Amino acid sequence: MPKIISIAKLKRQQLLDQLFQKTTWFFTVIVLVLLVALIGSLVVGSLPTIKTFGFNFLISSEWNPVTEQFGALVPIVGTLVTAIIALSIGIPVSFGIALFLTELSPPWLRRPLGTAIELLAGIPSIIYGMWGLFVFAPFFAATVQPWLQNTLGDLPGIGFLFEGAFMGIGMLAAGIILAIMVIPFIAAVMRDVFEIVPSMLKESAYAFGATTWEVIWNVVLPYTKSGVIGGIMLGLGRALGETMAVTFVIGNAHQLHASLFMPGNSIASALANEFTEADGELYTSALIELGLILFFITFVVLACSKLLLIQLKKREGVAT
Repeated sequence: MPKIISIAKLKRQQLLDQLFQKTTWFFTVIVLVLLVALIGSLVVGSLPTIKTFGFNFLISSEWNPVTEQFGALVPIVGTLVTAIIALSIGIPVSFGIALFLTELSPPWLRRPLGTAIELLAGIPSIIYGMWGLFVFAPFFAATVQPWLQNTLGDLPGIGFLFEGAFMGIGMLAAGIILAIMVIPFIAAVMRDVFEIVPSMLKESAYAFGATTWEVIWNVVLPYTKSGVIGGIMLGLGRALGETMAVTFVIGNAHQLHASLFMPGNSIASALANEFTEADGELYTSALIELGLILFFITFVVLACSKLLLIQLKKREGVAT
C-alpha cells in the first residue's frame, strides 16, 4: 500500500517551500537595490558637472582639465563608432563560424574548433590590447591602411573616412580589435542556439529540396532568433564597455575627426586613463558622468533589443 504522508511532513514541506520562495525574493531584491544604489551613486557624483555644464556636456567636444572645461561628445562618438565597427565585422563572421560548426563542419573538426573559439573568449583583454599595439598596429599601418585609402579613399560619400596618415592606431584599429574580441562570444552563443533546433525540422526542410542556406534562413534563424539577438547583445555589451584593449589602440585623443584612421577616445578608455589623475571635484564629476552616460547607452541598447524581440513575437502571431 502506498505510504500516507503525515500532516507534519506536509507542513514541513510547505514551510520549506515558503522559505525557498522568500529566499529567492530576497536575492532578487538585493539585485534591484544594488542597481538602484549604483544609479544613485552615479547621479550624485555627476551633480557638480550637471549643474555646471547641463546639456552642453553632451554636445561639447572640449576636454581641458586645466581650465575645467569638459564635454563628453568625443568619448560618446568614439564608443558608438568602435562598437558599430566591431558589430559590423563580428556579426557576419560569427554567423559564418556558427553555421560552419553546426551544418558544414566534419564531425571530427567540430569539437576542437569549438573549443578553440571558447578559448579565444577567455583571453584577457589586456593581451588583446598588447597584441593590437605591438603586432596588429604596425601591420595595419603598413598594409591595410594604404590599401583602404587607395581603394576607397576616392569614392564619393565614404572617401573621407579613410583619409589621414597611416599610424596603425585609431578608431578603425580599435573597432577591429573589438571585433576580434566579441566574435568568440557571439559565435559561441549562435552555435549553441543553432544546435537546439530539432533535427526533424531541418530534415523536413531538406526533404522538400531546401538548400543549406534556405534551411538556415527559413528554419534555424526563425526558431532561434531570441538566442541570436541575445548573443549579439552580449557582444555589443562587451564592445561598449571594453577598456584595456581599446585604451591600447584607440589613440586616446580628445579630438573629433571624420577619418577612421585618426586617433580618438571612448568612455571606457577615458575613465581608465584619467580617473586616477583626476584632481578636483569638477574633473572627478565629469568622469563619473561619463560612466553614467555609458550606463544609459547600455540601458538603451538592451531596451531596444527587448522591443525588437517583442515586435518579432507580434509578427509571429499575425503570421499564424
